[in-house]
Amino acid sequence: MDMHFSEQENAFRNEVREFLRTHAPESLRRNFRAGRRQTKQEMVDWQRVLNKRGWATPHWPKEWGGAALSPVKRFILGEEMALAGVPDVIGFNSRMIGPALLAFGTEAQKAHFLPKIANLDIWFCQGFSEPGSGSDLASLRSAAVRDGDHYVINGHKIWTSHAHRADWMFGLFRTDPAARKQRGISFILLDMKSPGITIKPIITLDGLHETNEVFLDNVRVPVENLVGVEHRGWDVAKSLLSNERLSSARPGVATSQVERARRLAKEVVVDGRPLAEDAHFRERLAAIEVELKAFEITSLRALDAAQKDPDGTRPDPYSSILKLKTAEVQQQLDELLVHVAGPNAVRYNNAALTGYGDPAELEADWRTIVPNYLFKRVLSIAGGSNEVQKNIAAKTIVGL
Repeated sequence: MDMHFSEQENAFRNEVREFLRTHAPESLRRNFRAGRRQTKQEMVDWQRVLNKRGWATPHWPKEWGGAALSPVKRFILGEEMALAGVPDVIGFNSRMIGPALLAFGTEAQKAHFLPKIANLDIWFCQGFSEPGSGSDLASLRSAAVRDGDHYVINGHKIWTSHAHRADWMFGLFRTDPAARKQRGISFILLDMKSPGITIKPIITLDGLHETNEVFLDNVRVPVENLVGVEHRGWDVAKSLLSNERLSSARPGVATSQVERARRLAKEVVVDGRPLAEDAHFRERLAAIEVELKAFEITSLRALDAAQKDPDGTRPDPYSSILKLKTAEVQQQLDELLVHVAGPNAVRYNNAALTGYGDPAELEADWRTIVPNYLFKRVLSIAGGSNEVQKNIAAKTIVGL
């Protein structure tokens, strides 16, 4: 790959910057930078602004409302959004179920769902993990039993992000209990308003409600909501998980965090001088920046490889490496920010969670450090644990 940006790509970067400057409300930027989680309506409104430009689904074909951007332009778009301090689109919609339907869905499913997915008229959540079936996803036990033109689904999903906000779920369910683990699983879409669905919140270490348990008791789902071939949902899931790992890589977010650490370190005085001048701090920051540059290059390579798979049906093993490095770089940055904050990190975090303390002390740059550190522990697990990604790389790339 040519790692230099062309004149056309630099012009696109300027186009993105101008669009974000004129279309992203200042309140959206301020709240996002302050670490405040957006409401559902705020997220819907912002995605619809992007969708009018085709940038909510930049990798989708134009015939389905996307922008068909090249890998480099998609990289630039994501980087500029992060640097501008605006939230990303809902990945479950545009980067996961959307591409899965493009690759495996029927024409009727595409026509019905894709426009609504892009515009966030329908919000999807992911029903994969179960108690005892997380990293070993193929061991899932939730079952879908055929009953005429419906499936009757019973089971229990866990760690379901945004289930309390979602309108629909895409999930994996066992339809042939006699088949081996990876066989006999089907990929099915569920309306979250269906009778028999119960959602129980899970409050994570950062004190927020992002994930949930979902209980499914005799939920009837039309057979037409099956995506792909019955009993072959694992093929759909592998493709979708590869897209999830690619979408989790946002080098621009890490770059903005590097600048944040450097800026805050100038405000902290240790032994009479700014922490930013401390040799140990500068060494840690430089090491992260080296990792970040490799991360950026790997992201571009992975996007380029994905572009060469027009059907979107061949999972890219390099996405596992990208997912692994995403977790490592983000967690290293969070650890560095906790180091910068020092004892104040706990004080700000306690005040943010309890509501006690002087509001003037709750500067946005500081109060989100510990919640982010705690929440991003999940990056070692979400989308496939680091250990699983290493096994995939060893098998598919190294050949062990």
